[in-house]
Amino acid sequence: MTILTQQLFEIETYGFTLIAEVLSDAQVRELRAVNERLLASHGEDLVFYGRAGHVTNLPTLDPAYFQCIDHPRVLPLLEAAMGRELILASLNSRVVRPGEPAQGFHSDVPPQLRRPGPPIMMNTVWMLDEFTVANGATAIVVGSHRSEICEPPADVEVGFVHRAVGPPGSILVFDGRCWHAGGANRTQQARHGLFAHYRVAPWMRFQCDPHRGFPAAWLDRLTERQKQLMRMRKGLGHPTSSDYDEV
Repeated sequence: MTILTQQLFEIETYGFTLIAEVLSDAQVRELRAVNERLLASHGEDLVFYGRAGHVTNLPTLDPAYFQCIDHPRVLPLLEAAMGRELILASLNSRVVRPGEPAQGFHSDVPPQLRRPGPPIMMNTVWMLDEFTVANGATAIVVGSHRSEICEPPADVEVGFVHRAVGPPGSILVFDGRCWHAGGANRTQQARHGLFAHYRVAPWMRFQCDPHRGFPAAWLDRLTERQKQLMRMRKGLGHPTSSDYDEV
């Protein structure tokens, strides 16, 4: 059995898999430092099933994040699960600071797009700090990608919850239909994570449009596959439809 076969089995069966040691210590330190700087200069408090610090549309802010877009340890798994016709819908960071509470369980796929079959959206969580139970490692409900509803009913107790703990440089990959939640941070240090969100048809618009604010001087620094994933093969044009744009 190949590693990819095992990963696909875990995503189909449980809804998620964890890939260890994707980033080197040096890569983690670089991204962690860039992310901390950008949180200070571009961060905002975002309340979505819980409060945390957020920095949105990272590829427009620093080329250090380009390596996450088509990483050879991650993208082949996404392509095997969803096909090659996919886009990077967004690459954002979420920073859970000391004392911030747990999120509520939710999924990333709206009700009208939930259906049996392969995922149409997958999320990847890049751990820039060690993820532990104490600092709020992502909780994910095993098998919830097969549910027809987007979050657990208010009158039930959620069981079979897995906490995605791992060292810095690890990547959690999950089907966007899974019920998941960031945990509370009960430590004295902030926990940094990147969230790269990929979509396929019939849901092929961006969450955060990378054309919006992308420096033209950086275009030649992208690989061809990165340009495909961000619809930049023809250069930088007018911003295209995204969740964050006004309709």
